[in-house]
Amino acid sequence: MGMFGESGAKEILDKAIGLSKADQCVARLSGAETGNLRYAANTASTSGSVRDAELAVEVAFGKRVGTVTTNRFDEASLAAAVRRAEELAHLAPENPEFVPAIERQTYAPSKTFVAKSATVTPEYRAQVAADCIEPCRKQGLVAAGFFTDTHSFSAIANSKGNFGYQENTTIDFTCTVRTADGRGSGYVARNTADVSTFDAKEAVAIAARKAKESVAAKALEPGKYTVILEPQALMPMMYWLMSGGFDAREADEGRSFLSKKGGGTRLGEKLFDERVTIYTDPWDAQAPVLPWNEEDTPRRRMPLVTRGRIDALHYSRYWAAAKGKAASGGTGNVIMAGGEKSTADLVKSTAKGLLITRTHYVNMVDPQTMQLTGLTRDGTFYVENGEIKYPVRNFRFNESVVIALNNVEDIGRPERTVFFFDLAFPMMLPAIKLRDFTFTSLSDAI
Repeated sequence: MGMFGESGAKEILDKAIGLSKADQCVARLSGAETGNLRYAANTASTSGSVRDAELAVEVAFGKRVGTVTTNRFDEASLAAAVRRAEELAHLAPENPEFVPAIERQTYAPSKTFVAKSATVTPEYRAQVAADCIEPCRKQGLVAAGFFTDTHSFSAIANSKGNFGYQENTTIDFTCTVRTADGRGSGYVARNTADVSTFDAKEAVAIAARKAKESVAAKALEPGKYTVILEPQALMPMMYWLMSGGFDAREADEGRSFLSKKGGGTRLGEKLFDERVTIYTDPWDAQAPVLPWNEEDTPRRRMPLVTRGRIDALHYSRYWAAAKGKAASGGTGNVIMAGGEKSTADLVKSTAKGLLITRTHYVNMVDPQTMQLTGLTRDGTFYVENGEIKYPVRNFRFNESVVIALNNVEDIGRPERTVFFFDLAFPMMLPAIKLRDFTFTSLSDAI
């Protein structure tokens, strides 16, 4: 069993909480039904569906905490899970950062559920694969990719009377297209809550074009270049910037790019180009997320950067209590404001530069400067006088996101994208033109 409706979920949570004899009890129930289809070498290779649900019970005696998870929901199994959590709590040392369960909250629903996305069939998944494979086969190209559709729910409750329930749908799609000789490669990814907005034929056409156009890439010298980053290329950098960079504790403790030498934070300072505006909003129409975070704190619309100036930091419940601040729901999603220009428009306005369609293996080098390293991949092109002239070999880059976002020349139209190691983190990101982006070496990647 993967899905429970609101009443069924609440019944299980209430039973678990009612069985506890601890000072407090927090219970979280989640589940999903996920369908998938994988294809490679122009052939569908695996398909299936997974249904699962899990209950986590966390109890506390004073500051001693014990947690147990189970996927069995009969009364005897619930009682056993609660008793085991209580046994573990008695054995645990006191947690110096313990925070009591949150009081009763009101969560304003966000539109994370689309009914049509919850009824995707195996036949639909097969058609997605066919829509990718057939045009590639006709062009002598080779397609590989993965399609998943997920219908999930999250439910939370505690012994102080708090309760929340919400359903979610997500469509995830990736496709890599290679030329038959392996010399050219294109990639496309899509993520949406609404399957009716997904078009496999449109997506694979982009990847196929990039694969054909990236053959016979020329080598350029590493150095500093003006770059046009498509949203998929900007996404990993923004993930690293937002996933921890705006945490108040990290900034206060000197572990963040928002830390000041000698103490304090850079809240209120202008650190980016004035065209950079970033915020989080659980009710955003294009990238909605649950209206609560992992601490059950209600999320809210929160400006993070306005015209380059740092507006806010995220406070966990523990750090908020320690600093006398209000806890915030954190960055469940990230929306970066942009304009109406397409990537093609940014190319047309470029005298000399590089078009980067994807970045890969992006990792943190130094969180205090937000220095990252990674590779370009699946289509890197030299631009001159507003036209794409020829493909170039891929590069390794080493660049600070802070410096990059100070070197903005133009910003395009935002699109939904997601960091695929963290599917609960949708982002609306534009294509962006940056000057003086640093490439340190060539890469043999295609």
